[in-house]
Amino acid sequence: MKKSISGVISYISIVVGALLASFSVACILLPNDAVDYGTAGISIIISKLTGANLPLCVVLVFAPFVIAGAFFLGIRFTLKAMVGSLVYTLGLAVFERIPFELNTEHFLAVAFGGAVLGFGLSIILRSGGCIDGSEILANIILKKVSDKTGRNYSMMPILIAFNSIVYLTVFIFIDRNSALLSLLVYIVATLVIDRYTDHFEAIKQVTIITKDHESLIDAIKTDLNKTCTIIESKGAIAGENKTLICYVNYFELQKLRDIIQNNKGTFSTITTIDEIIK
Repeated sequence: MKKSISGVISYISIVVGALLASFSVACILLPNDAVDYGTAGISIIISKLTGANLPLCVVLVFAPFVIAGAFFLGIRFTLKAMVGSLVYTLGLAVFERIPFELNTEHFLAVAFGGAVLGFGLSIILRSGGCIDGSEILANIILKKVSDKTGRNYSMMPILIAFNSIVYLTVFIFIDRNSALLSLLVYIVATLVIDRYTDHFEAIKQVTIITKDHESLIDAIKTDLNKTCTIIESKGAIAGENKTLICYVNYFELQKLRDIIQNNKGTFSTITTIDEIIK
């Protein structure tokens, strides 16, 4: 029952976050000549260059990434991504028709819009969802690399490279001022996201203390294709137990939380890792 309520709350949070993000883009960023980042930015570029309907562009651009996510990242993540992207698209269609104006300078309006966008995306990410294809792409690439090499990497270089292409396209084909304002959106939104998700693009170290370590390790191997470091440990009250250390990215962390919750009698902590040296 508790798990079902938690699941419902996560979907409600994704809806709220997607509405905040779509409001920011439709009512603040676009009227002030700024462009969102990631696949939403690609959709806006296509819409501006071709005159096509923006919500339709969002659906067409994001759909291939959602399909790829279904194959590589699992159905649960894909369902949340689909819900988030659907609400985001509908939100754009609705908010585009609502008259809204910030009577202030472009710089301040864009900074505020970036903060609202970042807050909305933070809610979505903390709920295990996603409305940006660049994050799905980065996650798939890292999963492939991790499966082949056994190493964990941050997704930040991939996201920076992806968004650099987006803003360079805006700079060349749309407007230089628009590109600079859009870069401000990315900086502000990223700062807000990092604050509320504890650097979602970084590697996470999960430390699990448990007596029943075998079932946990089997689930982690089966569901995440990950391994663990096992350390003999002893609690002052609980007595002999095992300490497991596992490294995952932010999206894998949601699955690992589910695995831990399904195994009672565990104590776990999550730490953000800046770098792993091998």
